[in-house]
Amino acid sequence: MTFGAEERLAVPVRGGTLAGGVWNAEAGGSPILAVHGITANHVAWMLAAGAMPDRRVIAPDLRGRGRSSGLPGPFTLNDHADDLLAVLDRLGVDRATVAGHSMGAFVAVRLAERHPERVDRLVLLDGGLPVPLPEGVAPEDLPAVVLGPALERLRMRFASGQEYEDFWRRHPAIGPWWNTAISDYVAYDLVGEEPDLRSSVDPEAVSVNALELDGSSGYADALAGLTLPIDFVRAPRGLLDGPPLYDPAVPAEWADRLPQLRLHEAHDVNHYTILMTESGLRQVIPVLDPKENRP
Repeated sequence: MTFGAEERLAVPVRGGTLAGGVWNAEAGGSPILAVHGITANHVAWMLAAGAMPDRRVIAPDLRGRGRSSGLPGPFTLNDHADDLLAVLDRLGVDRATVAGHSMGAFVAVRLAERHPERVDRLVLLDGGLPVPLPEGVAPEDLPAVVLGPALERLRMRFASGQEYEDFWRRHPAIGPWWNTAISDYVAYDLVGEEPDLRSSVDPEAVSVNALELDGSSGYADALAGLTLPIDFVRAPRGLLDGPPLYDPAVPAEWADRLPQLRLHEAHDVNHYTILMTESGLRQVIPVLDPKENRP
């Protein structure tokens, strides 16, 4: 199934085929490689792609998610970065703006670290900076604390598509802002047959990546070593529409360490609506596609 004005993406990678979509395939200029979050899929970028008709947007389903859910592990950030390189090679893209939302921003950083010659600049949407471990929370408990109901759903079963949509409509950071793009995103995530439907996301992949978000395994050093332009956009509310994923002090500290890091504050959005609503995109598109970079 496809949604919106996109073409299917099918790229040979380790263990099978990486899926996804391409919007605005005939657009000129430098393309945008768009990387989704930890329990998401490429349809999260549908609204953004529609708002940039002059920019080709290439959005894979990461290994263990969407129509790439059958790909085997390992699922580390480096493995995802290798898959992204395969996408660029397959499509003949020498260099791209690489944009990542949430965990996708961490993947974007790893790609830039490993293959800086393929990345023009990074755009990190409420992700990509190491997430401080909350006081009193053990590292192995971080996924449940940060992801909440997004993690809960991965082991649930649903009798129908409507039941799955109803589950999402109760999500405090998504339900009140429901739109067609979110509906398509949710529908794409659902796999199986009634009455045994489930999310496409592999829980093992999520557990691996959630433990990498604190900057461990050399990630913080990799980020600190980058020299290419980086834009970071912070959402003022988090994954449950409450406290933000990032206290303002975190990006400020990284801006001191990385002189090429430009900080942007989004307003009146949360971790999800920064990307999947019109109000969020009005603030994000000027960063994703600055006027000086447009054809």
